Amino acid sequence: MPESIQQLPAEALAQRALAQRRRLRWAQGILLLFHVTGFLGLGFSQDPAFFLQFVPLNLLLTLGLLLAFQPERSATFWWFCLVAMAVGFSVEVVGIRTGLLFGFYEYGSTLGLKWLGVPLIIGANWLMLTYTAGILARYLPISDFLRALVATLLMVGLDACLEPVAVRFDFWQWRFDVIPLQNFKGWFAVSLILQVFFNRTQFEKRNPLAAFVYMLQLLFFFGLGLLH
Repeated sequence: MPESIQQLPAEALAQRALAQRRRLRWAQGILLLFHVTGFLGLGFSQDPAFFLQFVPLNLLLTLGLLLAFQPERSATFWWFCLVAMAVGFSVEVVGIRTGLLFGFYEYGSTLGLKWLGVPLIIGANWLMLTYTAGILARYLPISDFLRALVATLLMVGLDACLEPVAVRFDFWQWRFDVIPLQNFKGWFAVSLILQVFFNRTQFEKRNPLAAFVYMLQLLFFFGLGLLH
């Protein structure tokens, strides 16, 4: 009898770990299905407009599943999410109105409903990129500032893959149809600020879905960029 009692905690932990792995596989499968469908539709369909209407939904689904695997969703964690979205949205408003941060550009219709000329969903995109890159950099045994630099480079690298695809499918358009170097400098500066904030905000920084989401996004946009 004592042996079975002692075994219960270990069995319960094993069952919990198994359930977590199953949920993770389901989440990865759903995201893979959405991204592969979108990739095929945008890359090979004669009418990509049908698939473009699901871009905001795909982004919200990805972010929702990602946050669902955050192990501890404290008030501090939600504060980080709110600030990251607010900062991301605000810099885009400043960006399109002044051209000082990223160069001169304007948003198309693909990303959905806009306010002040910026799609409302853009804040969610900044949050997703900041969070996933920040989580990945936490695996490195280096200082927080160096982690912030690494995560910033991950964000800028993903943006470099995203830009040609975004222009082609009317996420946004650049003046004279040229992606300026200023865009990447601005991305680096804003991303670094957000990553420093990420590291200084106290919440549990691990997520088993983060690496999958980052690689899926990277391959999705890199692959579409190669097709055209």
